[in-house]
Amino acid sequence: MKGRQEAPSLPSLLENALTSFNVHCLPQSCRHEAVAAVLAAGRRRPSVVPMAGQDPTLSTSHPFYDVARHGILQVAGDDRFGRRVVTFSCCRMPPSHELDHQRLLEYLKYMLDQYVENDYTIIYFHYGLNSRNKPSLGWLQSAYKEFDRKYKKNLKALYVVHPTSFIKVLWNLFKPLISHKFGKKVTYFNNLRELREHLKYDQLIVPPEVLRYDEKLQSMHQGRPPPSAKTPPPRPPLPTQQFGVSLQYLKDKNQGELIPPVLRFTVTYLREKGLRTEGLFRRSASVQTVREIQRLYNHGKPVNFDDYGDIHIPAVILKTFLRELPQPLLTFQAYEQILGITCVESSLRVTRCRQILGSLPEHNYVVLRYLMSFLHTVSQESIFNKMNSSNLACVFGLNLIWPSQGASSLSALVPLNLFTELLIEYYENIFSAPEAPGGHGLAPKGQGGRAAPLQEAVLQTQATALTKPSLSPSALTATRRHL
Repeated sequence: MKGRQEAPSLPSLLENALTSFNVHCLPQSCRHEAVAAVLAAGRRRPSVVPMAGQDPTLSTSHPFYDVARHGILQVAGDDRFGRRVVTFSCCRMPPSHELDHQRLLEYLKYMLDQYVENDYTIIYFHYGLNSRNKPSLGWLQSAYKEFDRKYKKNLKALYVVHPTSFIKVLWNLFKPLISHKFGKKVTYFNNLRELREHLKYDQLIVPPEVLRYDEKLQSMHQGRPPPSAKTPPPRPPLPTQQFGVSLQYLKDKNQGELIPPVLRFTVTYLREKGLRTEGLFRRSASVQTVREIQRLYNHGKPVNFDDYGDIHIPAVILKTFLRELPQPLLTFQAYEQILGITCVESSLRVTRCRQILGSLPEHNYVVLRYLMSFLHTVSQESIFNKMNSSNLACVFGLNLIWPSQGASSLSALVPLNLFTELLIEYYENIFSAPEAPGGHGLAPKGQGGRAAPLQEAVLQTQATALTKPSLSPSALTATRRHL
């Protein structure tokens, strides 16, 4: 039969040879800040929109909600022999730090336990497995041991859709370990058209990403230009999610607390133990460690930074939290206004900063004030940590603001960093301004919600006196070194 040949087992299929993006060719100073922020720009999306194809009845009380919400596994009707069909979609697997693979294994068993007493079929959509979301080799070995005869006996067919050449190579390596009887259950399908011959296709839940990939393959085969790529819908967040969700979501899930827990925890820890650490916020941390901490936070687990023995880890977590917000802390709406800060006369820049912040939503303003208070304190210890307001601005500028489409250009870094530097350097004057949104500034209030006349006059005098010159060529060079 066309398209029918022996193929590897499910555990061996999950291993793949894709490698990570190599950033070692980039300058050392830009590797961790500007590049991370620019590359992240294309991945920032709201996290609260329901996923296409997800079961609308899925409740947060589901015992495996943290895994089920991604839609990796689906029950998709019956095949032509009346056997229940279960699909496994690799394109639905999030990055490894967002998914506990041990929980995935438990969930897979939980799902299959409902059907293994009768004949069933598994469809494995291989497209979408990559270096960012693939399980470790150790997990694959554990999975193979976990699925004993109970699961294999009534599995009548394992259909592998869109296999790669690497899978076929793996089959030759794993073939001695797989029983001949089980190997006969596995079939490759190079496209969805071949799969239709074996299933009630109208009952099948095929992820949109897989449909587009199949269409692309068919277009290439027929000499047509491939269809344009579309962004898949995001997955619903966990109730305890901390990264990649909006400030409003965090407020709603934390009893109305305005300061996000991750921000408060990291700032508190660094205030106590890191203010005099040289190069604070400049150093990187192990990607694996950062992902593990993100996973703990996202699942509501406690994090003790003392256990990691590296003061730079909470600093990296803080920056990562800001960078993964669906909308920047300074908001998309303020982006163009901030770019214009270099066109403002030096003596008026502090005042202009207050005006721009006056248009921020109240929640954003409160969080920004909390963060800037901390960074101002860090800059006051610059004789020890070497992180003055200018250096901190180079680190945080792109983590606080970015455009709604694409990434910030090189020319945009100058005003973005200058604006951030002003917020840090003149924190007390900017955040005590009467222009604070909704009257949330620190200045004493007179009638009508404005600052008392004497206080307002003092602030205006200070705003004129505390000025910054235009960014010098040497400062521009320093900014470029952070790319």
